[in-house]
Amino acid sequence: MNLKDYIRSIPNYPKKGILFRDITTLIKDENAFSETINQIIERSKKYSFTKIAAIESRGFVFASAVSYILKKPFIMLRKKNKLPADVHSVDFELEYGKATIEVHKDSLNENDSVLIIDDLIATGGTAEAAAKLVEISNSKVAAFVFVINLFDLGGSENLLKKDYKVENLIDFPGH
Repeated sequence: MNLKDYIRSIPNYPKKGILFRDITTLIKDENAFSETINQIIERSKKYSFTKIAAIESRGFVFASAVSYILKKPFIMLRKKNKLPADVHSVDFELEYGKATIEVHKDSLNENDSVLIIDDLIATGGTAEAAAKLVEISNSKVAAFVFVINLFDLGGSENLLKKDYKVENLIDFPGH
């Protein structure tokens, strides 16, 4: 199954000049969604990890299914002010603004190695912030798994240059 066939491309969204890669067409097809989860699991087998984390919000769709199948705890990396208990926070730059992501302080510890899952990597700013959250929690990043890599925007390459392990299921140009 070619998962690329299940990704819808929407021009000029969320702003002019952006070609948005939409995963809703992938997850609404039970066979494509199942194959995506299977591929994420297969790619993750080469890494040793104790927990799975995902970046809000589309990463939650994939990571929760993987977490359930692998029987690993699932940790949510959320936007600012969405978690009720004490948090670690990381501010970062987006292509079109600034953002903050957070994790509960009691979610991770020094014995954890974390697989981070997200739907897409573009420039890598959000992924780097996720890695920082894991690391300030005294945990280790085992690897990243992305469903879509916008290869010409360089995010995966930037993570690899920082010695993170990276897996991508689908490659698309970013523009």
